Amino acid sequence: MTQQIEFHDKQISMQHGAGGQATRRLIEGLFAQAFSNPTLDAMGDSALLNIGNHRLAITTDTFVISPHTFPGGTIGSLAIHGTVNDLAVSGAEPLGLTAGFILEAGLKSDKLRFQVQSMADTAKAVGVSIVSGDTKVVENGNADGLYINTTRIGLIRDDANLSPSNVEVGDAILVSGPIGDHGITILIARAEIDLSADLETDSRSILPYTRALLDAVGHDIKWMRDATRGGVATVLNELASDAAKGIVIEESTIPVRDMVRASCELLGLDPLHVANEGQFVAVISKSKADEALAAIQAVP
Repeated sequence: MTQQIEFHDKQISMQHGAGGQATRRLIEGLFAQAFSNPTLDAMGDSALLNIGNHRLAITTDTFVISPHTFPGGTIGSLAIHGTVNDLAVSGAEPLGLTAGFILEAGLKSDKLRFQVQSMADTAKAVGVSIVSGDTKVVENGNADGLYINTTRIGLIRDDANLSPSNVEVGDAILVSGPIGDHGITILIARAEIDLSADLETDSRSILPYTRALLDAVGHDIKWMRDATRGGVATVLNELASDAAKGIVIEESTIPVRDMVRASCELLGLDPLHVANEGQFVAVISKSKADEALAAIQAVP
């Protein structure tokens, strides 16, 4: 029986939003216990609902990134990619998206217009529609210019059956691409480190990749998760806990760009713990591992 996590922290700190143990204490020790129900208790990237003969996935996310524009992306594009990707790793095809905006008084209209257009362009490129929304304005100093919340609903594919309980000894772990690009790009953009790098966020829709995987190996995909806050290490730690299995990784086989590796060495960071916004981790039957990798590599 898994030991229940308790939340006894005296106050909220930035650690609670970093995706590590403090985040898990907050979510599982406070929110999950207060709102407990069978759907929420599954603690996946998306809530899975059975409506008649259909299986639906619904997910929500809030974006508070600073700066709002960074190499390779914006808060607007990230709001689309981040929510769509949560559906993608649930094996779902997106149906519609809602968008909520919290605007700080004093935000320049041209900056807002730029982010809204970036969001619209990204949604069009991904092939999703924003079908509902809400807007609130708060006093100057009470928000970092602009926060965006998005909620998305999708239809789960018939060939998708993803759960930590499916994971078996001997299964293979697949990482979709180079890790750490997003987190290091944001650190550089915030000028928190004095480093000039030809590096961009990896923020993108992973739908083409999850579709290719499902088309190629279908039911041999045991589990998927996008490696956002906390990076690949946090994702695998959570899987090990949920699946009650030990996980062995060959660190030398995980792709990391030289600039990301060098930046992590300079900062004392581990690339496995750095955030990604366009990469995911999947567990595949060992017999289908090569076929699954080939399917991902065939996506343009």
